[in-house]
Amino acid sequence: MCRAHYAAAAVSWRSSFCNIALLFVFVIMAVGETPVSADELAVVANPRSGIDQLSHDEVINIFMGRSRQLSSGITAQPIDLPATQAEKTNFYRLLVNKDLAEINSYWARLHFSGRIPPPMVAKNAANVIEIVASTPGAIGYINQSMVTTTVKQVFELGTQQYERELAP
Repeated sequence: MCRAHYAAAAVSWRSSFCNIALLFVFVIMAVGETPVSADELAVVANPRSGIDQLSHDEVINIFMGRSRQLSSGITAQPIDLPATQAEKTNFYRLLVNKDLAEINSYWARLHFSGRIPPPMVAKNAANVIEIVASTPGAIGYINQSMVTTTVKQVFELGTQQYERELAP
């Protein structure tokens, strides 16, 4: 092979590599800008909690440890999903526009300062439903399609809300 052929092959390889790298960057950017799945998230409470509805601020205050008192006077017990569950990432992105690393850092600061413990972590969404259904002050979040009659939906987080909040 001549030197010109090698140069052409190298240029072709570099061009293909750049195209693949560019495609990878676009895919990562697209995934990074899609904060939630197509499903909505429901914040659920025990039907005996004495609350019918929570505001966005009340949900933030409960899950970020700023308040552990429900408007009914019952002590709130927030229930989190494990970090391996996509709903947890979606929940905190929609709730406070933070990723899990930021949430973990926030709770580490609170924990080491001796303030308030982080929310209890359930094994999975089904476990959230079990805990909330059996504990009067428990509040958790699950995919809206999983809401049963044993828990009461008190707030909804979803893609439309997120898009409204990002709009100029």
